[in-house]
Amino acid sequence: MEIVISNTSKKPIYEQITDQLKQHIISGVLQEGDALPSMRALARDLHISVITTKRAYEDLERAGFIESIVGKGSFVTQHNKELLKEEKQRQIEEHFTRAIELSKQCDISYEDLAEILKLLYTEEE
Repeated sequence: MEIVISNTSKKPIYEQITDQLKQHIISGVLQEGDALPSMRALARDLHISVITTKRAYEDLERAGFIESIVGKGSFVTQHNKELLKEEKQRQIEEHFTRAIELSKQCDISYEDLAEILKLLYTEEE
């Protein structure tokens, strides 16, 4: 499992960590019950503050992606299928929003954009 921190990103470091760990869980790189690196180990590996990793882990725990057990560490929780579906849907909506903004900048009509989506969606079938 790799986490890459970008100093040029507009996102705070804790959010970059949170997003990447969520993505690893959603994609199956991290499975139910897998242990995450300790907050100290992750902070050391990324050359960041433990407070930053603590905030990322707390956000993941609040969102239901991980659970932390005192003295044992943090682990990927049992996947709630609805939670994962909701997260994937949120990501799709973000991509659609970017595509719509770009389409408007290029004067691509709704109908043309819908046709592009239809072609791309049915291309795999």
